[in-house]
Amino acid sequence: MPDLSVVRVHADAREERTVTTGTKAWELFADDPEVIAARVTRDGESALRDLAHELADGDVVESVAIDSADGRDILRHSTAHVMAQAVQDLFPEAKLGIGPPVVDGFYYDFDVETPFVPEDLEKIETRMRKIVKEGQRFSRRVTTDADALSELAHEPYKVELIGLKGSGRSDDAAEGAAVEVGAGELTIYDNVRRGGDVAWSDLCRGPHLPTTKRIPAFKLMRSAAAYWRGDEKNKQLQRIYGTAWESKEALEAHLHRLEEAERRDHRKLGRDLDLFSFPDEIGSGLPVFHPKGGVIKRVMEDYVRQRHIEEGFEYVGTPHIAKEGLFYTSGHLPYYGEGMFPALDVDGMDYRLKAMNCPMHNLIFRSRQRSYRELPLRLFEFGSVYRHEKSGVVHGLTRVRGFAQDDSHSYVTPEQAPGEIQHLLDFCLGLFRDFGLDDFYLELSTRDDSKPDKFIGSDEDWEMATAVLAKVATDSGLELVPDPGGAAYYGPKISVQARDAIGRTWQMSTIQYDFNQPSADRFGLEYVAADGSRQQPVMIHSAKFGSIERFVGVLVEHYAGAFPPWLAPVQVQAIPIAERHEDYLWDVAKRMRAQGLRVEVDDSSDRMQKKIRNAQLQKVPFMMIAGDDDVEKGAVSFRYRDGRQDNGVPVEEAVERVRAAIASREQV
Repeated sequence: MPDLSVVRVHADAREERTVTTGTKAWELFADDPEVIAARVTRDGESALRDLAHELADGDVVESVAIDSADGRDILRHSTAHVMAQAVQDLFPEAKLGIGPPVVDGFYYDFDVETPFVPEDLEKIETRMRKIVKEGQRFSRRVTTDADALSELAHEPYKVELIGLKGSGRSDDAAEGAAVEVGAGELTIYDNVRRGGDVAWSDLCRGPHLPTTKRIPAFKLMRSAAAYWRGDEKNKQLQRIYGTAWESKEALEAHLHRLEEAERRDHRKLGRDLDLFSFPDEIGSGLPVFHPKGGVIKRVMEDYVRQRHIEEGFEYVGTPHIAKEGLFYTSGHLPYYGEGMFPALDVDGMDYRLKAMNCPMHNLIFRSRQRSYRELPLRLFEFGSVYRHEKSGVVHGLTRVRGFAQDDSHSYVTPEQAPGEIQHLLDFCLGLFRDFGLDDFYLELSTRDDSKPDKFIGSDEDWEMATAVLAKVATDSGLELVPDPGGAAYYGPKISVQARDAIGRTWQMSTIQYDFNQPSADRFGLEYVAADGSRQQPVMIHSAKFGSIERFVGVLVEHYAGAFPPWLAPVQVQAIPIAERHEDYLWDVAKRMRAQGLRVEVDDSSDRMQKKIRNAQLQKVPFMMIAGDDDVEKGAVSFRYRDGRQDNGVPVEEAVERVRAAIASREQV
């Protein structure tokens, strides 16, 4: 048998190896116990493989460590298999759905007669630990559709997935189905005990860990109802969520992050701080802002409106509904129709709630002849839009059905496009820094060439637009992450991903290059060039916050409700020691309000210490406490949010401290 030539890639080093026929991937990395899989590139095609994968001549074999992104996905998917095995050991009647890895964890769906309860999860987790301790081997075998249908005839959901694959519609299956059936050959993974008998099997593309003993740390988190394949018309299954990590320390750190995230949950803080609510009478995903939340929203809007004006944008306004034909012209109904609410009958004509502002901005551009001298023409508004989100994804302020976008559209010549994109990116990053977010990376969303029906425009236009965005993103010096297939139907985009105070990532602004809506087939936008010819502009979409509502939710969690003074709904809480001191503090509050400061006086019957505690719970940045000595001296005791206190501070100095803190836009 001839020897094979392969390339080993490990720890950023490449080396050519000569190995014998039949060599497995694990043999290349036997010196590193952290390697749990391999990425094998053959004839230009790259794929993740089990360590038991047999190598071929010319393979480039790259190690996959358990603490890498791919490694964690494999660890979590393997743990999902162990969980499913444990469930069927304990609940033999359970039918299997799908069980993919997800961000920071995994899940598996089951069809069971009775929903799982917390005690069930404890039993399942105990059984999982036994399976892990047994060191069962994950063994891959190739099968045919017919054999798989026969073997899994007792699993109706697996049978359905095999049918989807056979029909060429596997992409129609829900998230995670590709993990089950994938593309090409069909495979089943067996969990094999040391004696060689098969303990459990599942339809799966893989790859997996070598054995269950390679699962260092896991925990089951909760169960919930979930529709099969994410379709509300299908049967409701029971989904168990879990998490798995490369070490016990990493698991503990993750659980700590979850505790901190729960403490910062904007839905709870919004209720506790009286900022906003979600009345059932209005409808799911349609929040209302209370007076204190309204302060935050107004301050944000006032600030970003002024910043847009400073950056050369002109403020416009457009209606909430429009004739349906407008959204056919823009392409939104054919390509984004599921995200729009159903038509409204107005005088016998179909109207739609707008889900985006760009079609109406195009009409403003087209309202009169434009000259190249006017470009860039920058239009901006706080446009209220409505998205028909599924009920299962609506979540507080961060995923709503009605929201305001700080939406802008720049109309530029093709030559101006790179500079305008750079201008918009700098503008976005500057805004986020003003609001206390300063840890970013960029994501470049491009089209998926395998799904041409989901995108419009020529290959040349897409290549040019993508190249422009990629260069601006690269020149920014920020980390750039590819997002293939994530583009809008009309063009590629850059999105700014910001990390909050506890390291979570939030998608913020997007900058999208659009060569389609201005085209003659759509809105027919033109400008008169310097030579007198009529040319088509490039349209650049940009939403800085994306959604005002969502950004408020992000800020609540980023600051854990303790907003910096310039954003705080109440900047100063005045607290009289006794009732006789109230008039004095009302006078001080009046003087501060005259300077634009947001001040409240607690004239309730509570004792002073209770009033201080209430102000702390409301996360007010400053307190001004006054007693007899303060009234006599024209002073206050000035107390900070962290508990520090200065006594006998003259009122004018106290006012100046508040003004200085607001002007600095810093947290205190």
